[in-house]
Amino acid sequence: MRYVEIEGMRLSSIGLGTWQFGSREWGYGDGYAKDVAPALVHRAVELGITMLDTAEMYGPGRSERIIGQTLPSLTDVQRDGLIVATKFTPIAPAEPIVAWQVAGSRRRLDMDVLDLLYVHWKNPFVSARRVMQAMRPLVEEGLVRRAGVSNFTLAQWRDAEAALRAPVVANQVQFSLVAPGPAEDLVPYSAAADRVVVAYSPLGQGVLAGRSDFAGTSAFGRPQARLARRRDGLDPMQVVIRRVAEAHGATPAQVALAWVLSHPNTVAIPGARTIEQLEENAAAADLELTEEELVQLTVVSRAFAGR
Repeated sequence: MRYVEIEGMRLSSIGLGTWQFGSREWGYGDGYAKDVAPALVHRAVELGITMLDTAEMYGPGRSERIIGQTLPSLTDVQRDGLIVATKFTPIAPAEPIVAWQVAGSRRRLDMDVLDLLYVHWKNPFVSARRVMQAMRPLVEEGLVRRAGVSNFTLAQWRDAEAALRAPVVANQVQFSLVAPGPAEDLVPYSAAADRVVVAYSPLGQGVLAGRSDFAGTSAFGRPQARLARRRDGLDPMQVVIRRVAEAHGATPAQVALAWVLSHPNTVAIPGARTIEQLEENAAAADLELTEEELVQLTVVSRAFAGR
């Protein structure tokens, strides 16, 4: 496992996204939440993963509760090295409301202090500055160790940091071979400013892995369907991915993840349905692609994104 060290955090290149832990639309059932999800957390820690990613809206609240119920079963050494990141949705970003939302996350996670707190989305009716002003007291009081943003543009990220008057250490964005935009501006900024880009949906909702785990769900089938309709652009990309995978004895998912991780100051947080998927994802952190392979993948990625 490789790591990125930012602002006192030692982030594994592969984290564990937990959107699916408490969300019924994934169709995994109660057994997944009760048995599989805690087992995934334990196995993730064993594999050297140091970042769990959740949010108040996952479930809603159920993903945080599952993590909060699982953390006490870790050893002190395992827990000390773990960064648990969560997010609040800035629907009404006034200081008392944000404090109330964060108190709920702290309670569900059973954590006195949050390791990393993201603003989940930019509120279209409120400036990034106002949202961060509402978050600032929580950082100053020590209830939040580090602040981040999610789905912010570069300009919004900079505005957020100016308003917080403290580092905004991470920007969590959609970043993959089918969504390569962050490589143009967010990644160079994070490398220059000692920040980190956290890539969600790094496998394009499973499309880049050749999976159909989510195709039947109400919320997650649609992104796959939209990609499938662009098959004329997706097919050439998958040909290159498969060729690179065969050259390394790897899977297409591992190649897609390795491309994301080839960017500086970047980590990825794929979800996992099974222990086997988690182990496959984690192994991608040690997959070294050649410069030629990275160029080939970047070319087909940009061609697809430009369509």
